[in-house]
Amino acid sequence: MNPILVEAWRGDLVESFHRGSYAIVDADGALVAAAGDVERPVFPRSAIKLLQALPLVESGAADRFALSAAELALACASHGGEANHVRTAASILGKAGMDDGALECGAHWPYNDEASRALAAQGASPQALHNNCSGKHAGFVCLGCHLAGGRDRRAFLSGYVQHDHPLMREVGAAIEACTGWPLDRAPRGTDGCSIPTYAIPLRHLALAFARVASGRGLSAGRAAAAQRLRSAIAQAPFMVAGSGRMDTRLMSLFGERVCCKVGAEGMYCAALPESGLGLALKMDDGNNARACEVAMAALLQALGVARDEAQAQLLAQLSNVTLRNWRGIDVARLAAAAELRRNLPATAAPKPSGV
Repeated sequence: MNPILVEAWRGDLVESFHRGSYAIVDADGALVAAAGDVERPVFPRSAIKLLQALPLVESGAADRFALSAAELALACASHGGEANHVRTAASILGKAGMDDGALECGAHWPYNDEASRALAAQGASPQALHNNCSGKHAGFVCLGCHLAGGRDRRAFLSGYVQHDHPLMREVGAAIEACTGWPLDRAPRGTDGCSIPTYAIPLRHLALAFARVASGRGLSAGRAAAAQRLRSAIAQAPFMVAGSGRMDTRLMSLFGERVCCKVGAEGMYCAALPESGLGLALKMDDGNNARACEVAMAALLQALGVARDEAQAQLLAQLSNVTLRNWRGIDVARLAAAAELRRNLPATAAPKPSGV
């Protein structure tokens, strides 16, 4: 049974708790720290969008269509559907000579409440551009336009979400190269945005992000693509999530020192370039806001990534969250379990710059 990573306290009693597992790995594949079953294959969901965006850069498509840092960051995003997200996704498509009719992610109301209310107030319906994955899919469309060569672009792109489409084969090859996990033997499912998702052990997901963090174990072109995407995300962290959301809050403060991405069903992955470490986390009950985010903040806190008081305060706040009722009264809190912090050895702390 996996250990308890997060507890919900009401008064002096643990009212409920959340079990999970995590792996912290270096670029050589050594397991630096772990808790729970890190060999069980799990669906990483949106936590690996950076890996899925690697072919967009490595292929030359990003340069061909002159994608900006903000546009590359959106290609790695699960955004809130705010106006700037929607405009940027449309811009990516426009640079490839396409429109939102090419997207195969489907439509849903913006995750951001204000954006959703504004859309409803206009009497409008959500479009594919409002989908939290529209940036990633717009990146896929650019890659597909590049791969199409002289063929009809729309015809080539049709069905690009299928696992055997040439575009998805490129994406799968990047994931396999980073994780070192053969996808042909991995359980395959369908993600919420219609693309394939493959079950991969946490240890191998952490390895992928250690490689993204350091470039080690990757081809020169793929390592350069990973570095460029990390830099783009650090330059435009709003694009990756949006107003008030944890990924944006963390990377706005930490810059390139932390590159993190949440995924559905309690998944979280992070690359820590200073130490060359990768981190992958999975909550057993699939809980994100109540558990996964708290656990990730606690892991970053325990790893000592904070370099100033503002960074330390943010991690402390995110790893010990006060819950208030509708009258604004403090009624409970979510906190990382003590054993989560105890399991991290001193060797997991970041090395000084230049080491």
